[in-house]
Amino acid sequence: MSQETQDQDYELQQAALEYHAHPVPGKISVTLSKPTETPRDLSLAYTPGVAEPVRRIAEEPDAAYRYTAKGNLVAVITDGTAVLGLGNVGALAGKPVMEGKAVLFKRFAGIDVFDIEVDSDSPQDFINTVKCIAPTFGGINLEDIAAPACFEIEQALVESLDIPVFHDDQHGTAIITAAGLLNALEIQGKTLQEARIVCLGAGAAGIAILQLLIGMGAQRNNLFAIDRKGVIHTGRSDLNPYKQSVAAETDRRTLEDAMQDADVFIGVSGPGLVDECMLRLMAPRPVVFALSNPVPEIRPELANKVRDDLIMATGRSDYPNQVNNVLGFPFIFRGALDVRARRINEAMQIAAVKALRKITHEPVPDEVLQAYELESLQFGKDYIIPKPLDPRLREYVSAAVARAAVDSGATDYNYPADYPPSPV
Repeated sequence: MSQETQDQDYELQQAALEYHAHPVPGKISVTLSKPTETPRDLSLAYTPGVAEPVRRIAEEPDAAYRYTAKGNLVAVITDGTAVLGLGNVGALAGKPVMEGKAVLFKRFAGIDVFDIEVDSDSPQDFINTVKCIAPTFGGINLEDIAAPACFEIEQALVESLDIPVFHDDQHGTAIITAAGLLNALEIQGKTLQEARIVCLGAGAAGIAILQLLIGMGAQRNNLFAIDRKGVIHTGRSDLNPYKQSVAAETDRRTLEDAMQDADVFIGVSGPGLVDECMLRLMAPRPVVFALSNPVPEIRPELANKVRDDLIMATGRSDYPNQVNNVLGFPFIFRGALDVRARRINEAMQIAAVKALRKITHEPVPDEVLQAYELESLQFGKDYIIPKPLDPRLREYVSAAVARAAVDSGATDYNYPADYPPSPV
């Protein structure tokens, strides 16, 4: 690492500390939504007036959506076991990230958030804690929980709660990746059904990506998931149920074996794990999603030097085609909350993928070009995923998710023609 890069990193670190500390610590606060200026205001806000909504909710629990903030309130919850690229830093150290997630929910979709850091000793302790506090919320966003516990936790909560539970590290990453990948395959003249896909990394994100792609038509035996022991194949006896769900019948055993004639590489692993030789093994017109952040599995400069026929995405904002979860989770929850969905199912996830794809095929608004200081932007190898500041995301993605919730039976809500029912 050069001295200039070290200096830039240090400057960013100090700026981040200053940002989080001043003018008040943290990034979020609670604000009042009703007047509290007079004695009458206070009597309505608390005693004695508050007794009446209490009675109504006791009689009919759904009344909580009318008389409290429940319907627009999401819990962002972690145990701190897989925080960003920092690993198991503990629940408290994960709090800045959970507050950051709250900022994004509010900024992009008008959703209120309580961040909750759970210092639990086991997945079951975490599950029990979330179940006990769930009545407060309209939805649960699980965050930065290590695999394989994250799968167990999410499944148990989805089955036991009647509000949406969504592990963004799994499904958010999968949705954005799938949207960009389908667009890239379209440009490269390939189809998901026929594509050979290598996924390096078989944790929360990797398995969720492959499961979603299978749900959208990818062939299981064309998918080669790679963990620390090599290709995940049906002959292995060391696979948990989650890895077993993406195991292929194949005689390929190493990353190099898998990369031979591969159409797609997806990296959700670590920096610099793909070299020039591996890239050369790939089929003509490959698609490379090197999503390790901040240092991708292979840097775009090197990848483009080796292969001039590829389309590439990363997790970074300083290269084209950033796979950024903020394109998904605020708007997915917005749509789910608006129709009081009981869960976020695969149909809703696929609807979000299709909505994200659609945005990139349409003319880009001037305000997006201005925000990113671009003269033009159109569907092509450097624009396969929408930009995070695109105002169409809320309109397209939230409405698609809400409609899919109704059509798939995830809610009893009667989807109105003039969705959304009211601005937030």
